[in-house]
Amino acid sequence: MKITNIIIFFIIALCVLFTIFQINGQEFLSSGSKSLIAPLFTALYFINVTQRSRYFSLFLILFSIAEISTVFEYFTIDWSQEYLDAYYIIGNSVYILAYFFLILEVLKTINLRKVLKNYFIHVIVLLALNIYIVYVLITIVNPKFQVDSEYLIGVELVYNIIMLLLLTLALISYFYNDNRKTLLLFFGSICIVFSEVIQIAYFYIADQDLLNIAQTILFVLAFSFFYFQSKVKNKKVHFFA
Repeated sequence: MKITNIIIFFIIALCVLFTIFQINGQEFLSSGSKSLIAPLFTALYFINVTQRSRYFSLFLILFSIAEISTVFEYFTIDWSQEYLDAYYIIGNSVYILAYFFLILEVLKTINLRKVLKNYFIHVIVLLALNIYIVYVLITIVNPKFQVDSEYLIGVELVYNIIMLLLLTLALISYFYNDNRKTLLLFFGSICIVFSEVIQIAYFYIADQDLLNIAQTILFVLAFSFFYFQSKVKNKKVHFFA
């Protein structure tokens, strides 16, 4: 319990430090502060959760590795376009793999055959909405890449697709199970997806501190919800009963 309180204290402290550094324009320190938040949630999970899920554990580990690696970019001595492209591809590939394992965790909670039978219209509508959102995101990002960087656009496309697929499946999982665990998982998914969308706005539309602070708040909320759901069993009981 004492270790848990210490970790929670450091998470809160890192959030405060991130905000201070971001407002003061100290990008390296703000990025470094944020990069440690996911690893601390991972430590919290491995310390306090005894019945761990393999897929969720892999999600946390891979996401933590990807977050920590974002700081390494500041120490590079090679700023060539080829190096930056390779760094972008490898880093985002790790994030994609992390989200993939989280999707597998969500799929454990549903029966796809029953879902398609009972929520077919919902699935179609959600898929159509996802296609539109992916199109809008790629339209925003595309002009910022080099003309000959189709493979970078491909990575960004896959990233956005798997991110929205996570949100869709988390919502369907809540419809299907209607319990506290899947509700928390859905809240976590929607927070992390909105965090990613705001981050795109911060990187490619408006370089404003408020956007980066907002996406970090959603990021912390997402991992809080993910942590809380990991401590709840997936029982088919009504959350509001």
